[in-house]
Amino acid sequence: MKESEMVFGIRAVIEAIQAEKEIDKVLVRRDLQGELAKELLELARERMIQVQRVPSERLDRYTRKNHQGVIAFMSAVIYQHLEDILPSIYEEGRDPFIVLLDGVTDVRNFGAIARTCECAGVDAIVIPAKGSASVNADAIKTSAGALHVIPVCKEKSINSAIRFLQQSGVRVYAASEKSAENYTDVSYAGPTALVMGAEDTGVSYENLRICDAMVKIPQFGTIGSLNVSVAASILIYEVVRQRMQERNHINESYKE
Repeated sequence: MKESEMVFGIRAVIEAIQAEKEIDKVLVRRDLQGELAKELLELARERMIQVQRVPSERLDRYTRKNHQGVIAFMSAVIYQHLEDILPSIYEEGRDPFIVLLDGVTDVRNFGAIARTCECAGVDAIVIPAKGSASVNADAIKTSAGALHVIPVCKEKSINSAIRFLQQSGVRVYAASEKSAENYTDVSYAGPTALVMGAEDTGVSYENLRICDAMVKIPQFGTIGSLNVSVAASILIYEVVRQRMQERNHINESYKE
């Protein structure tokens, strides 16, 4: 990572946060103490910025300059919020189509999902403030630039985002092998959101239990699961297929 994509030094990072710069995460030396460090951690908590406590050697790998035990990584995009995006979609007379990523931490998977979302006309991608892949240069490269185009909403948690969507009239579907229903047997008519989980753990239980329905992609091989970016593509384009089919049906009805 280039030094131009980082801010280092306790006071410099505090000032960047206070100036409301888009910060993806902050690395803090494991044993860092003091009033300034306390102020930094409190600011990061208030702004929902991810903080990781790490050994000094890891910080030294990023820069040889005097980082004072703190390095902040700048986000490559300006994050947005669902509460700002949803009303405009409804005002345009469209049904929202949102994709939420629950625990997807691999930047290449994140980038690949973003590329599919942009191609499929998804309105926004939702990630949690903590425990998500970073929107960095690798993610943007994998997305073929899609992350510069599609809105990325960083919310307090996926759970709170699901509840907000449901209160806003959006039906939320979780991808889960625990589902008894295949993804093609479900109607995605109207405002729709898909929740994709991490490859190792899937969508968390606390999020599964509040979703409106679960869907699965049938598998017949011996490998446990599909890559999350591949699974997301399959589900996203099933929503697209159904919407196109409905649109064609309406057009045919007008002709009659």
